[in-house]
Amino acid sequence: MEANIIRIGNSKGLRLPKSVLNKYHIADKVEMVLEADQIIIRAIPAKPRNGWEDAFAKLQASGGDELLIPDVFADETPEEWN
Repeated sequence: MEANIIRIGNSKGLRLPKSVLNKYHIADKVEMVLEADQIIIRAIPAKPRNGWEDAFAKLQASGGDELLIPDVFADETPEEWN
């Protein structure tokens, strides 16, 4: 697909057609990956942590959220942290 570069003030920009914006769910921001001979434009999800709250609630309900490392090690006390 070919796209035009347009002047925006002192800069230039890339105009994306509405069909591309809709197809890839692009709202306000994109990620640009710069490689040796190409520029990759990726859509940024609107809510990157969408669904985490429910997943953490399920994890807690199943008992899978126990601490793997204790808050206080055997040779120290919270008073030493101040």
